[in-house]
Amino acid sequence: MRHFSQLDAETRARLFHQEPVEFDRDSDPALLSAALGATLYCPATRPDLVGDVRKQAARGVVSMVLCLEDAIDDREVPAAEANLVAQLRRLWEAGPTGWAGLPLLFVRVRAAAQVPDLAERLGPALALLSGFVFPKFTEESGLPFLEALAGVRERTGQRLFAMPVLESPELAHLESRHEVLLGVSRVLDKFREQVLAVRLGVTDLSSAYGLRRPPELTAYDVQLVASVIGDVVNVLGRADGSGYTVTGPVWEYFPVQERKFKPQLRQTPFTASEPPADELRRKLIEHDLDGLIREIELDRANGLLGKTCIHPSHVPAVHAMSVATHEEWSDAVDILHEDRSGGGVLRSAYTNKMNEVKPHRAWANRVMARAAVFGVAREDVTFAELLAACLGG
Repeated sequence: MRHFSQLDAETRARLFHQEPVEFDRDSDPALLSAALGATLYCPATRPDLVGDVRKQAARGVVSMVLCLEDAIDDREVPAAEANLVAQLRRLWEAGPTGWAGLPLLFVRVRAAAQVPDLAERLGPALALLSGFVFPKFTEESGLPFLEALAGVRERTGQRLFAMPVLESPELAHLESRHEVLLGVSRVLDKFREQVLAVRLGVTDLSSAYGLRRPPELTAYDVQLVASVIGDVVNVLGRADGSGYTVTGPVWEYFPVQERKFKPQLRQTPFTASEPPADELRRKLIEHDLDGLIREIELDRANGLLGKTCIHPSHVPAVHAMSVATHEEWSDAVDILHEDRSGGGVLRSAYTNKMNEVKPHRAWANRVMARAAVFGVAREDVTFAELLAACLGG
């Protein structure tokens, strides 16, 4: 797997100062957690589930969740499980040629008992999975999920990861949030080696107050949600070695709707691109993706990496915005170089900011991790050009 592998070599050479590295499901967990990118959810009821997975992989998706929980009706669970098992078993029986190019695959379950049950029913096809997603995760509810996964890992020898979703009402409520987060931290620390990333379920958090953000606003404009995100990162996203990768919340919108506010996309990146991308900007605004792009920018500013996606149209924006800019990369390289020399303060190579070596060290390490899996853009390449390339423009 490799981000932007759907682009031809000439296009990648034009866009990237440093191209993304290759990785696979056996790569280092730290690399995989940074590489998740736009994790696309797909109902496990899809008749051609494997075909859908292959189609999205060809478009640049590198991580997918096959959902047995909120994406399907409660009455569909048995049929969805049977469909998932049958299709993955057929894929396994097709041999390595059939597995080539698959993204990282996770199954979102409803109950802990589904983990060993599905593992047994999948048999050797379990090796196609990279792990499971655990919904409405708290210390009390999450422990059975993690214990079930640990049992499957021990019994099968498969390296399977957990991605817990923080979305319970207790997390939304101020009086219980502190203890819920500390409890989640305690239980995750006991199973640290099998936790790949922590995901945020903002839709469920909003539902605790009957809220739903409109497409003109980001999650950070909804103060109740923003406060939860801040607290989650505070406890679980620390850069001192105790934290986890925390992924961004889902963007719910994809149809065209009547707008109430001005577009959030500045014209400059689009008019400055070569050739000018005014038409791309118009299309993004028409499909409410300007709000998504703004939210991705705020995700990263608040310590989140990657994003839950429910529609393929969101994937190019998430990945284009994840590429390290040449300026970010240049600052990170300088900071880490000076850090080895003892610290200090230096002027950015772009002569527009101060780089203070010790306080900015953790930031620089995060930039380099993102640069490894998403690449570094050339100095004169904007996200508009990256996005246009991903969209085939």
